[in-house]
Amino acid sequence: MRVEQNEKSSLYKNQRGVRILIFAHLLFNARFKLNQWRMMKYCRTIANFARFSQKNSFENDDSIMKKALMTLALGTFGLGVTEFAMMGILPFIASDFGVSISEAGHLISSYALGVCVGAPLMVAFMRTWRLKKIVVLLMCIYFLASLGMAFSPEYYSMLVMRFMAGLPHGAYFGVSSIIADRLSKGRKSTTAVAIMCSGMSVANLIGIPFGTFICQMASWRYIFAFSALWGLVTLLAIWRFIPSMDALPDTGARGQFRFLKSLAPWLLIAATLLGNGAVFCYFSYYAPLLTEYSGISTTLLPFMAVIAGAGMVVGNITGGMLSDRIGPGHTGRWLQIIMFGSLLSIFLLSHIAWLSVILMCITTFCLFGVGSPQQLLLLRFSKGGELLAGCMVQLAFNFGNAVGAYLGGIPLTNGYTYNYTALPGFIMAAIGIICYTIFCHRYEKLASKSHQ
Repeated sequence: MRVEQNEKSSLYKNQRGVRILIFAHLLFNARFKLNQWRMMKYCRTIANFARFSQKNSFENDDSIMKKALMTLALGTFGLGVTEFAMMGILPFIASDFGVSISEAGHLISSYALGVCVGAPLMVAFMRTWRLKKIVVLLMCIYFLASLGMAFSPEYYSMLVMRFMAGLPHGAYFGVSSIIADRLSKGRKSTTAVAIMCSGMSVANLIGIPFGTFICQMASWRYIFAFSALWGLVTLLAIWRFIPSMDALPDTGARGQFRFLKSLAPWLLIAATLLGNGAVFCYFSYYAPLLTEYSGISTTLLPFMAVIAGAGMVVGNITGGMLSDRIGPGHTGRWLQIIMFGSLLSIFLLSHIAWLSVILMCITTFCLFGVGSPQQLLLLRFSKGGELLAGCMVQLAFNFGNAVGAYLGGIPLTNGYTYNYTALPGFIMAAIGIICYTIFCHRYEKLASKSHQ
C-alpha cells in the first residue's frame, strides 16, 4: 500500500539524517578533541532531534487521516441530502411535473434501485482499480446526476437522473469504509468508519430541514444545484486529501462472492436488514404519530426532525467508540436490544407526548449507532470480496427501509392507530437480536482479534 510505503520512506529519511549527524559529530570530536561533557551534550541534542522527528512523523500521519476522513464525510453528507431530501419535497416536484404523489414516489424507488445496481457494477468493472480512482469516478457520477436533476425538464428525465444518482451510493460507502480502515491501521477502525459515515447523519440533522426550507422559499431545483456544487467541492477535496492506495487483490468476479459461503456475513446482513427495517416500521410514520397520536403540534415537526437527526449524529459516533472498546458484534447486539425496548415502549407509551419524543431520539440513536460496527464487521468477514461486502450494508439498509415502511403501513390500512406501526418493528428487532447473538457466540472473538 502506498500509504505504508510513504511512512517507511519518511521514517528511513529521519533515521538516515540522525546517522549523518552522529557521524559528523564523531568526526568533529576526533578532529578537535572535545571534552566528554560537550560530547554528551551533542549526543543529547541528537537524541532529542530523533525523538522530535519520529513524533512529527506520527502527527503528520494523524493529520493525513483526519483530513481524509473528513473529506470522505463530505461525500456521505452529499449522498444523504440527495437521498432523503426527496421525502420532504415530493409534493412540490409532483405539482411541478403534473404527476400524482404516488407517481412522484417512484423517484424514491428509482434511487433505491440505483443503489442496488451500482454495487455489482462496481465489482464487475472497478475491482482492479486503485481505491482513490474509484471514489473519484463515483463522485463524478454523483456530480453529473445532481446537475441533471437540477435541470430535468420533465418527470421521466428526473426518474433517470434519480437512478443515476443512486448508482454511486452503496459503492461509495463500501470503498470509503476500506479507505478508512486502511488509514486507521487497526487503531480505532470503527471510529474511523463512523467519522466517514457521519456525513449521512449530519445530513439528517441540518441538510434535509434546510433543503425543505429552501424548497418552500424558492424552488426544489436549488437543492439539487447545491448537491451538484457540493459534489464538485468534494471531488476536489478527494483529489487533494485522499492518499493514493493500491488496489485490492483481484480475486476475480466470482471470488468477490466467495465470502458468502460462510454463515457470518449472512448473519450480519440479516441483522442489518432487520434492525433498519424495525426502525423504519415506525419512523416512516413518525410525523403523524407525533401529531395525531402523541398530541404534538404540527408547527413543532421541523424541530422534531432536528431532534431525530441529533439522535442519529450522537448514535453514529457513540457506536464507533463503543465498538472500539467492547467489540463491534457486542456493540451491535446491545444497540439492537435497546432498539427493541424503545420500539416496544413506543407501542405501549407513545400517547405520552414528552416520552414519545425521548423514545424517538433513542430509536434514531440506535439506527445510526449500529451502522459503523456492521460496516466494519462485514469487511472483516469478507476476505477476497471486500468491495462487494462494503456495499452490502447499504443494500441491506435500503432494502430494510422498504420492507419496514411496507410492514409498518399494514396496521394503518387495517384501521389501527399509529402506535401499532411499532408492533412489526419490535418483532423484527427481536429476530435481529437472535442473529447478533448467534454471531457473537460463534465469531466475535475472531472479529476482535482481526480488529486488533
